[in-house]
Amino acid sequence: MAKKLRVGILFGGRSGEHEVSLLSAASVLNAIDRKKFEVVPIGISKEGHWLAAGDARGLLEGKEAARAAATQLRAGDPEATPGARLLQEGMPMLLAPEPPEGKSGKPALTSDLKGASRLDSKSLDVVFPVLHGTFGEDGTIQGLFELAGIAYVGSGVLGSAAGMDKDVMKRLFKEAGLPIVKHITVLRSDWEGSPKKVMGRIEESFKYPVFVKPANLGSSVGISKAHDRKELAPALDEAARFDRKLVIEQGVGGLKRGGKLGTKARELEVAVLGNDKPQASVVGEIIPGKEFYDYEAKYLSEGSVPVIPAKLTRAEEKQVRAMAVQAFRACDLSGLARVDFLMEADGKRRIYLNEVNTLPGFTKISMYPKLWEASGLSYRDLITRLIELALERQQEKNRNRYSRD
Repeated sequence: MAKKLRVGILFGGRSGEHEVSLLSAASVLNAIDRKKFEVVPIGISKEGHWLAAGDARGLLEGKEAARAAATQLRAGDPEATPGARLLQEGMPMLLAPEPPEGKSGKPALTSDLKGASRLDSKSLDVVFPVLHGTFGEDGTIQGLFELAGIAYVGSGVLGSAAGMDKDVMKRLFKEAGLPIVKHITVLRSDWEGSPKKVMGRIEESFKYPVFVKPANLGSSVGISKAHDRKELAPALDEAARFDRKLVIEQGVGGLKRGGKLGTKARELEVAVLGNDKPQASVVGEIIPGKEFYDYEAKYLSEGSVPVIPAKLTRAEEKQVRAMAVQAFRACDLSGLARVDFLMEADGKRRIYLNEVNTLPGFTKISMYPKLWEASGLSYRDLITRLIELALERQQEKNRNRYSRD
């Protein structure tokens, strides 16, 4: 009998998407093929403390977690149910215990991985980071894996960092010749020091409405749509709470003559899978229950509707899927990514690349797995394929030499 691969499922983290990570991790642990993989749950508390695997295993595989997973996982999907109120009320689905203290009195940073004292390739064959947002999707944890010499699911340090930073990401898209909406980036220090100058620059560059976003964050946290000058300053203040760089984008659709609100842009999504030869799934569409697909629409309200496959012409579908692969390569991504697009709902139906998400929501009914299921790849097989891609990438990396000797 072949030896099972030892897979560390890493979840939680310090970002504002901590609870969403717990939902994704519980779903992955319920679905992963236990005949092929030995699973080691590894938790990170909101304070950044690493949890002993024994405690994490009890939380994630116990009856309480299984019951919660069965009833609350829809909170991570556009088809949210009232269970999502757990997130709204700040109630974590899985409670994270404090780790044991080290000799210095500070929390120990290493986990007891079934007796192992280190996070490395001797303790684990591969890590599956089910971490969303800051400190999990931005290249920081990937750097730790690189130092430990361990295979891991998803993009490397460069791709993860580029995929998180909307300013850098858009520069790479532009360099690759991909169509993006008009945008500018301003620093928080400039906004706080010269607010009138910044607002003047924005109004000279765009017509309302505009979107204001923190450059580095996920799940639409901190994003606002400003319809006029009155809403612009609060939108900039909100984004500035989360990052030092603020990205302002021209709204697609905009206002018609006379100030009347134009048709909203269609929001399209494609799942990409692979390393050097990535493949694109069918195209899906999100019809938000709110004016745009913000955090509340994603996780807390019940009005958003996913449409898979999206109603497009064959030419449009081919264009979107090709652009998704180009975006994946432009940011030097690997493993997985969800690529998001905006499409004019009328007129020329122009399509704009919006962003890539290198570690998208991963509950069984999140858009990334649903897009692959619609493309013929089941959730369990998708998890297996991602682990295989991580090992393939590590084997390729092991061919590199780091000295002349």
